[in-house]
Amino acid sequence: MAAMARRRNKLFEPAPLKTMGNDPAPARPASRPDAGRHPLFARLSACMQVDQRPLHARLKAVLRGDRRGRGFTLERVAQDIERSIERRASRLATLPVPTFPPDLPVSLRRDEIAAAVRAHQVVVVCGETGSGKTTQLPKICLELGRGVAGIIGHTQPRRIAARAVAARIADEMGGKLGTPGCPVGYKVRFTDQSSPDQFVKLMTDGILLAETQGDRLLEQYDTLIIDEAHERSLNIDFLLGYLRQLLPRRPDLKIIVTSATIDPHSFAAHFAGPDGTPAPVVEVSGRLYPVEVRYRPVELAPGEEEDEEEPDLQQAILNAVGEVLSEPPPPDGGPSDVLVFLSGEREIRETAENLRALASATTEILPLYARLSADEQNRVFQPRKGGGAGGGSGAAGPSRRVVLATNVAETSLTVPGIRYVVDPGYARISRYSPRTKVQRLPIEKVSQASADQRKGRCGRLASGVCVRLYSEKDYTERPRFTEPEIKRTNLANVILQMASLALGSVDRFPFLEPPDPRMVRDGYDTLVELGAVTPDPEHPET
Repeated sequence: MAAMARRRNKLFEPAPLKTMGNDPAPARPASRPDAGRHPLFARLSACMQVDQRPLHARLKAVLRGDRRGRGFTLERVAQDIERSIERRASRLATLPVPTFPPDLPVSLRRDEIAAAVRAHQVVVVCGETGSGKTTQLPKICLELGRGVAGIIGHTQPRRIAARAVAARIADEMGGKLGTPGCPVGYKVRFTDQSSPDQFVKLMTDGILLAETQGDRLLEQYDTLIIDEAHERSLNIDFLLGYLRQLLPRRPDLKIIVTSATIDPHSFAAHFAGPDGTPAPVVEVSGRLYPVEVRYRPVELAPGEEEDEEEPDLQQAILNAVGEVLSEPPPPDGGPSDVLVFLSGEREIRETAENLRALASATTEILPLYARLSADEQNRVFQPRKGGGAGGGSGAAGPSRRVVLATNVAETSLTVPGIRYVVDPGYARISRYSPRTKVQRLPIEKVSQASADQRKGRCGRLASGVCVRLYSEKDYTERPRFTEPEIKRTNLANVILQMASLALGSVDRFPFLEPPDPRMVRDGYDTLVELGAVTPDPEHPET
C-alpha cells in the first residue's frame, strides 16, 4: 500500500506551485534584498500586479549582467516599469463608480461585506438566491478600489450564466457587453470577449482552472469571486484547493466565496488562517420579493413504484402550466411568464410539442439547455415582441412565454419576466458505478438545495409562485444538498485531470472533502490496467 502511494506521488508531483498549505510566503518582489541596490526596485510595487515579477527578474538580470538580461538595457527596463505604473494610474483614474439598487438585500449589508473584504484575505458570503450577491459583489470590490492592480475575476459554473451575469453587470454600470470601453467582459469556451483593460471578467470555473497553466500565481487578478461554490463540481473543488495553496504566495490577492445557505462554515474552515481561525462568513438574509410555494404531488397509479421518474409526470407538468397560464395577469401589468424545469433535452422536446398542441397562439414556447447555440439561448433573455403582461405594447406577437429549461437555469441566471416556476423535482445527475465501472447519467430527485434554487428563479422582479410536483413531505425527506461530484465520479478521470492540470497527487491535494482512499486506489488501478500510466519499476510488486 505504501509503495502504491509512493508510486502515485512520483507520477503526479505538483508543478511549479511549490508552496503548500500554510508554508511561509516568500517576500514580494519589491521587498527582496535587491531592492536596496537600485532605486528602480522600489518602483516595482506601483506597477501592475502581472508585471511586477517579470520586471523584477529582468531588472535583476540586467544589473547582474546575467544572460537572461541580454537584449535589455537599464533604460529600457526603466521605461517598461514607468509604462506599467502609468497603466495602473490610468486604471485608477478611470475606475467606474458603481451604484447599488437600494432594495436588494445585499445592498443593505454592503458596508459589512466591504469591511470584511478590506480586513481579510478570504471572505465567505452566503445568502439565498435572489439576494443580489452575484451582481453586486464585483461592484462592492470596485468601490473598495479593487480591479486596479489586476482584474476582478468572477467565476460561474456554466457558460450561459457567465454570459448573462456579465451582460447584467455591464448594463448596471452603464456599458454594453462587447462594445469598446465596456468595463466588463467574459470568457467561456469558444468565446472570449475579455481584455486586460477591463475591470471585471466573468468566466466559467473551468476557464480559470485552465488559466493556472500559463499563470501559476494568477497574477492578472487582484480579486477572485468564486460564485455558487455550494454546487461542488470538480472544477470548483479543484479551484478551492488550488487557491488555498496559492494564498501564502499571493498575500495581496482577495478571494470571495459565495454560497447558498448550505454549510457555509465548511468553506470558512477550508480557508482558515495559520492560527486556525476560519475565514469570516457574512450572511445576507432575505430576498427582494416573496415566493408562494404550491405542492401538487403526482398521484401514483396502483402498483407503480417511485424508483424512477413517474410516467404521469408529463401530464402533471401540462396541468401545472395550464393552471398558472389560466390565472389572470397581475393588475400592474407585471411579468407573468413561466419557467419549467426538465431533466434533459428529450423531455424538453416532448413537453414543447405537447404544450404547442394545447397552448394558445399567444403563448411562446422556448427551450433552454447547454447545447443550444448562444443565439438560441439569448432568445430567452430578449424582450417579447407584442403586448400582454410584461411584454410591452402593441397587439402583435405572443403575450406570455413558457421557458423549458434543464438545470442550467438553476443558478446565477435571471430569466426576465418569470413569475411562475414549475418544478417536477428531477434532474440528470452524473454518477459512477464502481461495480460496473460505468459513468451513468440517471434521472434522480433533486436535493432541497436545488429545489430552493429553482424556487428562487421567480420572485426576482415581482411576487412569484413555485409549483412543486411533489409533496412537502417528499421535499423534507430529500438530501439537504447535492452530493459533491468528486464523491460520485470515476476517480481515474480525476487523477488524469489533476495530472494534466499539474495539481499534484490526489493523496496530498487539499480537497474540501477528500475522496475515499479506496476509490483513489481503484481509480489508479484502472489507469494501470488501461496502460494510461506506467507502474513504478522500483516497486513491481504493486
